[in-house]
Amino acid sequence: MLKFIAHFISLISHPLLIPTYMLVLLMTINPYLFGMHDISERTSLDLLLRTFINTFFIPAFAIVIMKFQGLISSFQMEKKSERTGPYIISGMFYIWHFRNILDNTQVPLAFSSFILGATIALFLAFLLNVFTKVSAHATGMGGLLAMVIITMLQFSYDSFVVHFSFGSLQLNMTIVLIATIMLAGIVGTARLYLKAHIPSDLYGGYLIGFVSQVFAFRLLF
Repeated sequence: MLKFIAHFISLISHPLLIPTYMLVLLMTINPYLFGMHDISERTSLDLLLRTFINTFFIPAFAIVIMKFQGLISSFQMEKKSERTGPYIISGMFYIWHFRNILDNTQVPLAFSSFILGATIALFLAFLLNVFTKVSAHATGMGGLLAMVIITMLQFSYDSFVVHFSFGSLQLNMTIVLIATIMLAGIVGTARLYLKAHIPSDLYGGYLIGFVSQVFAFRLLF
């Protein structure tokens, strides 16, 4: 049962999904950055779809093709050498997506910064993969944590309202920060339980993801 839970946590926290989570979170916390009142508006859904396709669906589809072609032995890519191709392919689409949204006046520079940070983190993980099997999951969670802190300090109010079909819920940014820290720990624990990484792989990933977001923010602002 615990192994199933660990696999499920690893699946929903896949590093390629982190940019989409970042966008949903930013749109929920401060939709006015995107010139809208609600995340359900057509323009926001279009951006969500494009981000999901460019940063998750296409890279994931390419990895599936690589699996069927025998270029990787499994989707877990337990060997460092098997991660080179997926890193390069994903990096190409991340750069392409960043370049497209950077020219789009309807996309706030805040989100462009987060995508740039994710791109930098991806390539840093690729370079370090030559020496150590750095955790891509931890890299993604480190980036998500940095994104929450940057948003908390620069792009949000003290609290925000989440709308549901049955009503509304007001959340404080401190709660979001605590939840993100806990989630990062849970994901790391799942990766250790599955014996996919050792602690140093996780620490390196958290650091890469966090520093990349801070660097991207300083570069664009």
